[in-house]
Amino acid sequence: MTTLTIDVVSDVVCPWCFIGKRNLDRALELWRAERSDCDVTVRWRPFFLNPDTPESGEPYRPFLEKKFGGPKQLQEIWQRVSEAGRKAGIEFAFEKIELRANTLNAHRLIHHAQTGAGGAAIEAVIEALFAAQFLDGRHIGDRAVLAEVAGECGMDAAAVRSYLDSDEDAGSVRAGAEEVQRMGISGVPFFIFNNKLAASGAQPPEALLKAMRESSPPA
Repeated sequence: MTTLTIDVVSDVVCPWCFIGKRNLDRALELWRAERSDCDVTVRWRPFFLNPDTPESGEPYRPFLEKKFGGPKQLQEIWQRVSEAGRKAGIEFAFEKIELRANTLNAHRLIHHAQTGAGGAAIEAVIEALFAAQFLDGRHIGDRAVLAEVAGECGMDAAAVRSYLDSDEDAGSVRAGAEEVQRMGISGVPFFIFNNKLAASGAQPPEALLKAMRESSPPA
């Protein structure tokens, strides 16, 4: 059995990362049908799109209108993202989002699911966090919401809440984000295939599949 490791650098408040995640899902379906001899490991690595966000969050739309130059410009951006999202099977509901979330605790949940007892739940957790943010408008900076999401993915919600109420792994998550910055990664999503090839942005499934083929050992 050969192996393929894919590192995905992302932030769960990035809509393009949600699109990139769905495109990767499709690429992996194609890859597994093509290369059943190759075992794939996907590792999720943290990135802070808005590292200055208060822990309690802040109003979502006003921040984006200021960032992008006004309501008209923001609406145009949301339209472009929504059109790209539909191709990946995502119906973005930006109007439901009230608060811009600080994602430290969301990344801690991802880290916990990926490295701890909840390892089997990691793919469900990633999808559920994106869906909570962009489909349901839930505040994924809130520890109670994060514990609920974890419970919906089969993890022990009470144990996750206890974990999030501590400071466990916060340093590791921050160090992971600093590491990807030192690698020169300044935008997400960003994909690294077997430490050989990289792809930046929400690449279509075909492009991700091509990178898998080029970076993996031959059959």
